[in-house]
Amino acid sequence: MSSQVVAGGTLEGSATTKHQTDLVPTMVDWTETYRPRSLSELRGNNKARDKLKQWADTWDDHREAVVIYGSPGVGKTSAAHALATDMGWETVELNASDQRTGDVIERFAGRAAMNATLAGSLSGGGASGGDTASRQLVILDEADNIHGNYDRGGKAAITKLVKNSGQPIILIANEFYEMSRGLRNACQDIEFRDVGSRSIVPALRDICRHEGVEYDDAALEVIAEINSGDLRGAVKDLQAAAEGREKITEENVVTSERDKSMGIFPFLDAVLKEESAKAALEASYQVDETPDDLTKWIEDNMLAVYDPSETARAYDFLANADVWLGRVRATQNYSYWRYAGDNTAGGVAAAREGTKGGWTRYGRPQFWPGSNNTADEVCQQIAERGGMSIGVARRSVLPFLSAMTHHCKPRELTVTMAAAYEFDESHVSFVTGSGESTNKVQSIVEDAQQLREDAIEANAGGAFAGTTAENEATNETEATTATAETDETDQPEVALADSDGSSAAADDLESEDDDNQAGLSDFL
Repeated sequence: MSSQVVAGGTLEGSATTKHQTDLVPTMVDWTETYRPRSLSELRGNNKARDKLKQWADTWDDHREAVVIYGSPGVGKTSAAHALATDMGWETVELNASDQRTGDVIERFAGRAAMNATLAGSLSGGGASGGDTASRQLVILDEADNIHGNYDRGGKAAITKLVKNSGQPIILIANEFYEMSRGLRNACQDIEFRDVGSRSIVPALRDICRHEGVEYDDAALEVIAEINSGDLRGAVKDLQAAAEGREKITEENVVTSERDKSMGIFPFLDAVLKEESAKAALEASYQVDETPDDLTKWIEDNMLAVYDPSETARAYDFLANADVWLGRVRATQNYSYWRYAGDNTAGGVAAAREGTKGGWTRYGRPQFWPGSNNTADEVCQQIAERGGMSIGVARRSVLPFLSAMTHHCKPRELTVTMAAAYEFDESHVSFVTGSGESTNKVQSIVEDAQQLREDAIEANAGGAFAGTTAENEATNETEATTATAETDETDQPEVALADSDGSSAAADDLESEDDDNQAGLSDFL
């Protein structure tokens, strides 16, 4: 029997049948049985699969790590291992169940990435040139979930690892923007999207055929729908429904949705692009975020989607939400959250005219308290310049600066802001949402530096101005005045400076140390 693709896995002629599994006391996990053995066997995400293969084929040219991210169950980890099989690479995997401190990462994954085997011996020159078979693929799962004391030093160690690795590295994450900015910038990124039900149903159908289980199409369609793009979850539900049965009907499938929360990015799409006010409000109930956090997410990303008239209406609803959130903080009555949620989700969606298409790169809220060091630096500089507390700068000033200079427009205002607060590239990027390494941000910082220098010179009152001739004339005037004062006090005369800058001989009463002190005093 030829190999067939099912549920992200492979159906070989030797695949286990229902009768064979009856001889085994415990049921084999179908998600492992049908895990793909090659990239060509993946269900869905064809573009992501091709980009991953291209990354591996051209690794010698760029030598960068890659982050593959997306919802749980879409095949990210399976894709990484399938790629290793296709390329003939060994794998070294460190997942969330392992302790991932800086020491552990450097000792295990780091050793492999620097062309050494886990046994400590060198790998014979490693992965240079076309010797792809000697490479080791380092796979770090849940790279967005390294935090706290348990993983102390892990983030810094991973960032160092991907920048200095001599071996290919794949980082796997559910939320791309939960990773540090430095780590994201050091890697390529590939998004794995949810697998559509049109891809899930054929996969479930193939599994049933090879397991000897009859089925109704309606039952498979229900399983695909309730898993909302989670291929792995669909296979698990299929196995649960098939256990002890020869045929799966729609009545055999638990039709209540699994306890699965909506991700923040699908929620933003629902509110800002796709759903009605009612549907957007219902979507907010499925997101594992508080209303105040949802308000920050929407406010920070709304300008990337809405036009000016829609934005103006949406800000009215966000202002109402902020009023209710203030009442929650003041009274600790969390029943007010529902009114904030009504305005944040339903109100902002109602402010939109129709639906919007296309793909938008959403970003994390830029002014969360303590979100990162750059945020703290920006708020501190705003506070020092404006004579206010850091909290006021964060809550009341930074959001306005971000809205007024979004994507560095208007440019003149952005330059003025950068000059006023002495922002560098990272600060301008943080406030405006533009890329730190772009020519646009770098040119704005350069113009801001020139603007500060011009302002200093204009307000210096000529302290640093003047030609050499003017300085010499000034010195001559000062010397004449000093001589006159010496004559009045019956002190010996000193020689004056000639107009060409040369000095006549001085009396013995003037010493070299005195000249040095006089020069320092003039400078001060």
